[in-house]
Amino acid sequence: MTVSDPRKTTSMTPGSSFSLIVLGPGWPEKNQRMRKQSGFSLLGLLIVVAIILIIVPIAIPNLLRARIAANGVSAVGSLLAFNIAQISYNSFYSTLGFATTLSALGGASCAPPGTNNSCMIDTQLASGTKSGYSFTLWDTSGTPNATYQIRADPLSPNQTGVRYFWTFADAIIRYGSALLTTASPA
Repeated sequence: MTVSDPRKTTSMTPGSSFSLIVLGPGWPEKNQRMRKQSGFSLLGLLIVVAIILIIVPIAIPNLLRARIAANGVSAVGSLLAFNIAQISYNSFYSTLGFATTLSALGGASCAPPGTNNSCMIDTQLASGTKSGYSFTLWDTSGTPNATYQIRADPLSPNQTGVRYFWTFADAIIRYGSALLTTASPA
């Protein structure tokens, strides 16, 4: 079978799966018109930008509040880790009691662990800063050291956290909305 076209001649044998697309007169002009019609209109893009500008001021404060809440949860988890580490330290080094520094609970070289680097918490936490909170170990005294207090304060109040947390040797985590200066486990 032979298909005739003034621009192209192709022969096909019966049973072949060859197909021929014949482009009629004026096909380049139709193709150009189709290109002009594709894409987004300026009005459509302006509507999308307007919707985004409406949603962004609503979403950003919610994201900031979620980050503040996540930082608070991380601070509570860190205080739990400190309590567990202090109880373990007191158990392993009973002649010393509780650790007197955060770095004594951490350590980078743990072969073998010792009283100054017991490797019970990670080095980030032992540095005293994690997830928008700073941690302070204080009120440690005596031999063996029978008490401790750990405070977790937001690095930037109302930006990285809104609550202040603290714990004592009783391992109960407390919180408040103001900076803790002195406290006792009551």
